[in-house]
Amino acid sequence: MKTIRIKNEYDIEQVEDTVLVLGYFDGLHQGHRALFAEARKLAKEQGLKIALLTFPESPKLAFVRYKPDLLLHLSTPEERAAQLADLGVDYFYLIDFTSRFARHTAQEFFDKYVKRLKARALVAGFDYHFGSDCKGVEDLATYFSGPFVVVPAVTEQGEKVSSTRIRQTILAGQVAQAAKLLGHPLSTRGMVVHGDARGRTIGFPTANLAPLDRVILPADGVYVVEVEHDGKLYRGMASVGKNMTFEGTELRFEANIFDFSQDIYGDTIQVFWLDKIRDMVKFDSVEALVEQLEADEKFARQWKN
Repeated sequence: MKTIRIKNEYDIEQVEDTVLVLGYFDGLHQGHRALFAEARKLAKEQGLKIALLTFPESPKLAFVRYKPDLLLHLSTPEERAAQLADLGVDYFYLIDFTSRFARHTAQEFFDKYVKRLKARALVAGFDYHFGSDCKGVEDLATYFSGPFVVVPAVTEQGEKVSSTRIRQTILAGQVAQAAKLLGHPLSTRGMVVHGDARGRTIGFPTANLAPLDRVILPADGVYVVEVEHDGKLYRGMASVGKNMTFEGTELRFEANIFDFSQDIYGDTIQVFWLDKIRDMVKFDSVEALVEQLEADEKFARQWKN
């Protein structure tokens, strides 16, 4: 897959005819994957390459009052690119969604971008909208004379799979459900840094982690996780939240890696969130905390998908 960062339509130098997939894709969930399945089918039938023109950040940033969570993603840029390559994308174009870009009418968008991308077929989701005049998929035939496929909603338990739903699920701590909707577990990269070292004194040493990416974290709680370090996967448990038993006031992200005893300060590890064990709780004593951690570890070791 070729990744091309562009500032405007003049940066597009497309030489091969394409199936163009339309939309903003964060996390590449099951609904998104249905679009790329259709794109692969069209590409094979018509001898085309697959192209995607999308944005590094949410288009909402150009329209609504800023909130920090607007900059949080369901995957890192590197993960998104790797997933797109696996889904068959040949040309991955990225352009910032600015006020200037947002002013393009539907006709201007097709004239400047779709034509330059040499689109011979289109794939879009049922809820896709485009242009400053807010056209929808029902209007595609007005601007495009080639074949196009509109992919209906993918549902799970009777409800549409969407990035919004997945974000809500993660913020509720339902990471196992989020993994079903995404098609893969949510993950977080973190650098191992020094903390209070209390876990070591009670028999549960933890890697204190500084998150490295703008990826959404699950709700406060204790979770079953898998941890990747140096290419190897380890089962473990991780916590997000304030250490209430020790009167903690700062948000902490820690992982207890099972059957692992290396010193890894400064290393980067990746945590894959599998399931929630419990909420964060303030314990009356260290002994009560240790008893609960032993139960948490038993649950985490025995957990199966």
